[in-house]
Amino acid sequence: MNKIDHSKLRATPELEDFSGKYEDENFISKYLVESYFKSVQKLIDKIKPIRSAHEIGCGEGRSTKKLKKMVSSLTASEFVPKLVKKATLLNPELKIFEESVYDLKYENASVNLLFLLEVLEHLDHPETALEELQRVSGQYLILGVPREPLWRFLNLCRFKYLKDLGNTPGHLNHWSKRSIIKLIEKKFGEVIAVQSPLPWTIVLARKKA
Repeated sequence: MNKIDHSKLRATPELEDFSGKYEDENFISKYLVESYFKSVQKLIDKIKPIRSAHEIGCGEGRSTKKLKKMVSSLTASEFVPKLVKKATLLNPELKIFEESVYDLKYENASVNLLFLLEVLEHLDHPETALEELQRVSGQYLILGVPREPLWRFLNLCRFKYLKDLGNTPGHLNHWSKRSIIKLIEKKFGEVIAVQSPLPWTIVLARKKA
């Protein structure tokens, strides 16, 4: 695995207000978020029972709050210290701690299911992150990313981020459904199911030997 200088990592999640999509009362926004997590639930249903699960890059813990209703043995982590505190306040019954996706604290093959939801597009080194996920995963990964170029096109339609051609602040990487599947199969394992709630791609993958 490539060595990462953690002191130089960009905390790109701070560039974007992740709470907005969960707090937005707009009908369309609520529908999109509900569709997203219904898709996650469909993927979880394919691999039950789940002995242990861990969410990486949980942000303020709003996604964690939804995931804990789907899996009983959930922990979570986040790279930005102030977000760890917020996530813990929102989910006081769960173990939530600070860690880098490039240097996970769990032992090799120790977590049955990993979640990486809307994180990979923010990373400077996505392939290195997937290698670390492959190390820690006991068997499965559920990973979600914005579906490109649809994501940027929809931003332009609502007149957002026009000077950046619709690219959301902090999004360093962009994948179509085909390209994210190719990357996951290269660095993690076999993709066994895919959900495509507008405007995301969510993948369930099984770790390669």
